[in-house]
Amino acid sequence: METVQFLISGRVQSVGFRRFALHHAHKLDLRGFATNLESGDVECVAQGSVSSLTEFEMLMRQGPQFANVTSVTCSELSNTRIYKTFRIL
Repeated sequence: METVQFLISGRVQSVGFRRFALHHAHKLDLRGFATNLESGDVECVAQGSVSSLTEFEMLMRQGPQFANVTSVTCSELSNTRIYKTFRIL
């Protein structure tokens, strides 16, 4: 099981981005979290299969209808923590 941190920039707060991430994470059987950052970005940490994480990345690059994603930075994390579900923080 892989763990990836996604930092999503652009108009990604107050447009339902975390709920969008939650919905797709549940569909893809991913675990982790989505949270707003003070910088205006959204951080998602997702844990699951490589194929699900790849699909999740493509969805994060699109975002929900009213978002305007300008960049997504992905970083693989060491599996120091095992998440039980995906949730919004």
